[in-house]
Amino acid sequence: MSHPPIYSSRRSFLERATAFSAIFMSSRHLFASVGNAFGGRLPWDRKKSPLMTRWSDAVDPAHPLPEYPRPQFARNEWLNLNSIWEFQPGKDSGESAPICKSLSNSILVPYPVESALSGVMEHYDRLWYRCSFSVPKKWESRQVLLHFGAVDYESEVFVNGQSVGLHRGGYDPFSFDISAQLKPDSQNELIVRVFDPTEAGGQPRGKQNTSPRGITYTPTTGIWQTVWLEPVHRTHISSFSVVPDIDQEVVHLQFYLSEDAHDVELEVIIHSGSEMIQRSSAHANRPITLPMRKPKLWSPTTPHLYSLQLRLKQSAKLVDSVNSYFAMRKTSIGDVDGHKKLLLNNDFVFQLGPLDQGFWPDGIYTAPTDEALKSNIVQMKAMGFNMVRKHIKVEPARWYYWADQLGLMVWQDAPSCNSYPGRAFIPPPVDKVAFEEDLRHMIVALRNNPSIVLWTVFNEGQGQFDTERLVSLVRSLDPSRPVNEASGGEIKGSGDIDDIHSYPEPAVRPENHRQANVCGEFGGIGYLIPDRSWQPNGHGYVEAATPEDLLYLYAKYIAKVRDLREGNNLSAAVYTELTDVMTEVNGLLTYDRIPKVALDQIRRVNEFRFPAPAYSTILPSSEDTAQPWKYTFEKPTDDWQKKDFDDSGWLKGNGAFGNHGTDAHIEWSTPDIWLRREFHVGKISAKEVNRLVMNELHRSRLDVYVNGIQNYTQQGNNRSGKGFYEHRPLNRAVREAVLPGGQNVIAVHCHAVSDLQFFDAGLAVRIPTA
Repeated sequence: MSHPPIYSSRRSFLERATAFSAIFMSSRHLFASVGNAFGGRLPWDRKKSPLMTRWSDAVDPAHPLPEYPRPQFARNEWLNLNSIWEFQPGKDSGESAPICKSLSNSILVPYPVESALSGVMEHYDRLWYRCSFSVPKKWESRQVLLHFGAVDYESEVFVNGQSVGLHRGGYDPFSFDISAQLKPDSQNELIVRVFDPTEAGGQPRGKQNTSPRGITYTPTTGIWQTVWLEPVHRTHISSFSVVPDIDQEVVHLQFYLSEDAHDVELEVIIHSGSEMIQRSSAHANRPITLPMRKPKLWSPTTPHLYSLQLRLKQSAKLVDSVNSYFAMRKTSIGDVDGHKKLLLNNDFVFQLGPLDQGFWPDGIYTAPTDEALKSNIVQMKAMGFNMVRKHIKVEPARWYYWADQLGLMVWQDAPSCNSYPGRAFIPPPVDKVAFEEDLRHMIVALRNNPSIVLWTVFNEGQGQFDTERLVSLVRSLDPSRPVNEASGGEIKGSGDIDDIHSYPEPAVRPENHRQANVCGEFGGIGYLIPDRSWQPNGHGYVEAATPEDLLYLYAKYIAKVRDLREGNNLSAAVYTELTDVMTEVNGLLTYDRIPKVALDQIRRVNEFRFPAPAYSTILPSSEDTAQPWKYTFEKPTDDWQKKDFDDSGWLKGNGAFGNHGTDAHIEWSTPDIWLRREFHVGKISAKEVNRLVMNELHRSRLDVYVNGIQNYTQQGNNRSGKGFYEHRPLNRAVREAVLPGGQNVIAVHCHAVSDLQFFDAGLAVRIPTA
């Protein structure tokens, strides 16, 4: 039998966070103690994943994530159902709900079943959840709404043995009116059935995969956002929309009621800080426009928010009150000196931010605490970013609240269906229906958040279909924001953005004079810290051996971003990525959110106050003058990369190597080529050896060795041609194997991966510049 709820009266979190004391009244926040039906608190133990965060121990199993979950639509009374619930795996689709039956295990809600914080850390396609709760006696005259922040993917909800509704969608909030099912003065049984087929098809899933590998990660199954109750009168405010217009100095508002009702009055009160600037009446389901004279504009440097209170009276009696906020800001595409640019408040503001996938080592999709959720945005701001691309995931409402409050522009991706390149990119019909429905729900749920400045429909070619029609759908739901039709995918010209993905160095497409040019992904510098990594190895698009390597290579890429901004009309750039995620180690932060480089150093780079790195040539490439190599098109013996290998029978010639359409001096048109080149580095210091980098350019798959030790394997290709050579740090083992003053050997195997083939390389020492 569950314990009675714990009642606590406290100030609204909005009041505390925003100091809008004139608007937000004290709220009563209730916690439901949850147990099994036979008495006693359920046993629960936190599991230990390969990596935990510093917030793991701060999770209170009695009251996890206690903060109000819906900051832009806040009422004063609510009951939090987050706690230890009963749980057990399901069997099949025909299984009956376990009414009045205890389940075999326990789980901490709202952490997904695969997470360590859930106490389960296992994956099941089917789940049953169960808890019991009571509601305050004072609520008995009102309707009670049961809210779920998000459940992945299909969920059916039972209250006291009756099904109250079915929901499909892993990222959007949903609610049920459970008033008719409640038992007064008694414990109530809540059961949730979950089905989550993940990559089996028929659902948007972002980067989730039951067999995590490469660019896909641990799935999220079941309840992964807050579950809560709130009392409302039969006639209440169900939703609202807000669209600012800074040009006309007005704000457009529209409010929707739960039912058509007579004798109702709706009052709108707007404050700027403690100053009330508007008090007006409005009609439900009709737009209202209010003046906002000389508005304070929201931006990353001045994230000013206006508080908004909605008061509903029926027959002169107050029946509902909702606290919210909004911002006066404009995001658009416009002409600047004859070029299409991304604009904020009618001015060109260059947008620079990281890719953020929103995974946590201990909570998967769910941050361990609200402080952890907030910390990511605090760290991004500390690094000098003014934007973030939320990558094919939708976050809980509080994440957007912190972005609104702290001033971080958000590019919001729609979660994709076919997210892994190993599968077909053309989605089946069932995926198309689910994707479109989730896209619609995402925009409706988030369109009031001022931090969101751009919608992205597709990521790369993952499940891309009906692009023009879906861009039109997004514009019909929200005409106030630009639309990115396909970040790094097929650009058909229907959206506002021409978005290229380029690794590792940033790039930009030629202007088409209809869309703003952005680089939606670049970078991917991998730097693994063994005791702060998910597993002993990991990958990036280019590897760094030290924090200094990471900093200087990042500075080199950001210097290129600056050049593209100034010379090629780049409007924005997104660095891959904010944090490590499982096998990916290309974060500026580790997976458990520890900076790899001091945040103020990254800030100096992002603000273009860090000098671009310079290099001193040790072994010249063929970029300017052809250089000698030995090579063969015949597969050599297995020791071909060793320093003492006899390559006297190999061909000799001056590189570079490639086929038609490249700057090659030697024809390479076979599938494979093996190359060797001897070099001396002279009497350089140990510090200089630790700054050795390879200066190379390729269009192939590479396996690169120095003195028989593998330096890196590079998948895919980068661009070819003079001016595109990239500096790649040597790893620690290779640097230790280099003999100053002695003979050394570079050995390379190139395998063709496209019709265009090219390879060339040299060596240089990075010169400290800061």
